Order: sequence, then structure tokens, then C-alpha cells
Amino acid sequence: MIVGIGVDLVDIPRFERAIVRTPALMRRLFAPAERTLRPHSLAARYAAKEALIKALGGSDGVRWTDIEVVSEPSGRPVFALAGTTAAVVEGRGIARLHLSLSHDAGLAIAYVVAESAPAPGSDGSGDAG
Repeated sequence: MIVGIGVDLVDIPRFERAIVRTPALMRRLFAPAERTLRPHSLAARYAAKEALIKALGGSDGVRWTDIEVVSEPSGRPVFALAGTTAAVVEGRGIARLHLSLSHDAGLAIAYVVAESAPAPGSDGSGDAG
């Protein structure tokens, strides 16, 4: 069952100016492995983190650096969560997070769907019988 969705759009040039103007943002917003990425990839990851917070319904207990966007071998982006953020996601009954990223024409977008685990004894199909 879907328990939350979130979407965020980032203006890449504006985002790049912000991280140049305020270098401390890199340490506050990104996990160490993310900090070496190019601005368009960072903007997409920032959008992903914002979209996740929206899907969760708020930022209580969420730490930006506990949210890392990594790629599966296929290239598909996924969240690698740690610390209090992982605990918040688990505490809200979220079993799966789906993430989609894109960037083009100076914009980066992320879309997140948060799903709960099927109820015990349910086959997860949504059919009542």
C-alpha cells in the first residue's frame, strides 16, 4: 500500500551557485561519497532527499547525510539509509522506497513513492476476495 509520495524540482544553476556561495552545504546535505559528484547529479540527489522528506510527511528525525542516493549495477537509483533516518522510515512502517531521477534543460527532478509492507495474511494484491 502506498503511504506517501513526494516530488521535488531543482534549478541546477541556482543550486550550483548556492553550493559555491556556501561550501558548508556540501557537508550538511550530502554523504561523503556523494560530495565528489558533478552539480547536475548533486541537484538530482538533493531533489531526491527533499522528495523523500515529502513522502515521509515531514523531516522529524531525518538527517540529510543519513540519506544517500546510490546506483544499483543496472544504474537504477536507490536510497541507502542510515542512522535516525533509517529508524524513522522503519518506524513509519515503510518497507519499500521507489525513486526516479532525471535532469535536463537546467532542471533536476526526483519522484519518491513510499510503500508499507502488506498486512499479515495478505497476498499484497489489493483484492478483497
